[in-house]
Amino acid sequence: MNYFVTGATGFIGRFLLARLLSREDSRVFALIRPGSEYKLDAMRRRLNVEPERLVGIKGDLTKKMLGVSKRDRDDLTAAKIDHFFHLAAIYDLTADENQQRYTNIEGTRNALRLAEELNAGCFHHISSVAAAGLYEGTFREDMFDEAGELADAYLQTKHESEALVRLEAKLPWRIYRPSMVVGHSQTGEMDKIDGPYYFFKLIQKLSDVLPPWVPLLGIEGGQFNIVPVDFVASAIDRIAHVPDRDGQCFHLTADRHYSVGEVMNIFAGVADAPKMPVRIDNSVFESVPGMVRKGISSLTPAKFFLHQAMEGLDIPESALKFLSYPTIFDNSNAKATLNGSGIEAPELEAYAQLLWDYWENHLDPDRDEREDDGAPSISLEERVSGKVVLVTGATSGIGKAAALKLARAGAIVLVVARTAEKLEETLHEIEQLGGKAFSYSADVSHLDDCDRLVKQIIADHGQVDILVNNAGRSIRRSVEHSYDRFHDFERTMQLNYFGALRLIMQLLPSMTERGAGHIINISSIGVLTNAPRFSAYVASKAALDAFTRCASSELAHHGIRFTTINMPLVRTPMIAPTKIYNHVPTISPNQAADMICDAIVRQPKRIATSLGIVGQVMHFLTPKITETIMNTGYKIFSDSSAALGQKEKTPKRISREQQAFSRLFKGIHW
Repeated sequence: MNYFVTGATGFIGRFLLARLLSREDSRVFALIRPGSEYKLDAMRRRLNVEPERLVGIKGDLTKKMLGVSKRDRDDLTAAKIDHFFHLAAIYDLTADENQQRYTNIEGTRNALRLAEELNAGCFHHISSVAAAGLYEGTFREDMFDEAGELADAYLQTKHESEALVRLEAKLPWRIYRPSMVVGHSQTGEMDKIDGPYYFFKLIQKLSDVLPPWVPLLGIEGGQFNIVPVDFVASAIDRIAHVPDRDGQCFHLTADRHYSVGEVMNIFAGVADAPKMPVRIDNSVFESVPGMVRKGISSLTPAKFFLHQAMEGLDIPESALKFLSYPTIFDNSNAKATLNGSGIEAPELEAYAQLLWDYWENHLDPDRDEREDDGAPSISLEERVSGKVVLVTGATSGIGKAAALKLARAGAIVLVVARTAEKLEETLHEIEQLGGKAFSYSADVSHLDDCDRLVKQIIADHGQVDILVNNAGRSIRRSVEHSYDRFHDFERTMQLNYFGALRLIMQLLPSMTERGAGHIINISSIGVLTNAPRFSAYVASKAALDAFTRCASSELAHHGIRFTTINMPLVRTPMIAPTKIYNHVPTISPNQAADMICDAIVRQPKRIATSLGIVGQVMHFLTPKITETIMNTGYKIFSDSSAALGQKEKTPKRISREQQAFSRLFKGIHW
């Protein structure tokens, strides 16, 4: 059987071609532009077919008889074309209107004339559900003139090109209307960003900044019908060979239609991004008077911000009108014709993960700048082996746990703390692990001691590759109980900010000279959540955060990396004076040390828990509501006896409200 195919090297065309050539004794003549022969060669290799079975015919869609030469037309007539498939068209909302008219309408007219001259057995026109326009309600396969508003060049040209076939064809014809075509349901393969793919960049950005459990407010939107390319190609191939179907139209659609909000939630689920459980129905916007909507949208600032937002998310403004698409498509005829073939459109949920993964790996315009999760990751051992790592506050809690892990991984660990006896204990434990470490006694809150420490370390080791600013002081006391305790603020600032900053400033010259260095600052979740009772502590950590952000921008080209870790509440001696913490959720020093090791391996700008990030976002988006939540927590938890200058006792239990609040906001310092 002989086939002629336009658009054979296009997305749907490639898959249809494979099915046609899988038929016994089949031969395909494919229209190709001069200079595009290499595409056909690649397809032959991919499908493992001989040139005699996949023949290239040079031509041009915009020319009469598709630009096919008289000699080729004579040869094609002699070969007798059984089926003429016309797939070539522009499927692009952003394409120029004139270009769409020339390609979609005139291209169809030229294809019809050629098929008639070749006396083809049947003309198969691959149209689109767009031919229905913006029809309100259910559009059947036997409907055409009833099309809704054709408010776009794409809708208009798809409707008019289908009208040409219906009104002017002088040979048998069949029309296929695929809905929104996405990638392959088994591989995810796709050739461009279109349809639901316009949402992917927004979903990705949400995934980057918010944990998946954060509920978002969204829109319900219009109806989307989505089908994978392999279903479309298989359905066209099957229906084309079923007898007695000439003069009919077939909706190649899925049984289920999805609202815009449902589509967003499906892909948010596979992208590990927040979903939109609450979605505003279109009727809410429709209740706004038309003149008001039109007036606001026409304002210059509104247009500017809309344009900037769409550009940043790779969404063409022309796609916005389809967010309220009103049409449902009945596919009874196509289903009846495919009955018994096993060909049916799968539900979107079944292959959404494959679509997302393929987009991230092949179509995301920022893929080269993002981390490749599938690439082999560097290990902690590879990152620190033989490197000099300085850890302050290294004889207990987070610092000691991190020092042990780093020594085990092969780092030369420099443990710094005030107490010589505890330093010796830590050195002994590291030696027991077979690690290599050196101890230095210093009080980082004294700036002269910081200078002496760095001078000695440089003399002993020549350099420091990684600095972990872990030593810190925390004070949990309400502002109203601190009026006569200004020294609390001075002491926390002296160690947490000035001490850490002094070490950084003393080590940066040698790091910039070598063109490499990594500085890790242990901050607090309180900086993100603005925890009450920790104004002194949070202010000191926030100062270090601010310095880090500024310095990292200045020193990036020198190869200096900065990482801020916003630690949640950790079970360390630092929180021991507050006995109520014995009953609230905390993470262990080992878990905190794992966060430091992760920072060393990945070198991110920031590491924070999901709750910390949510807290920061909420303070930005809903400051009054967030303040109310934090104030509620402040009133539920009281100042400790230690903070009031009294002897602290461990409570046997905490109240239900305290327990619920601490578990709901796990890791926050209350």
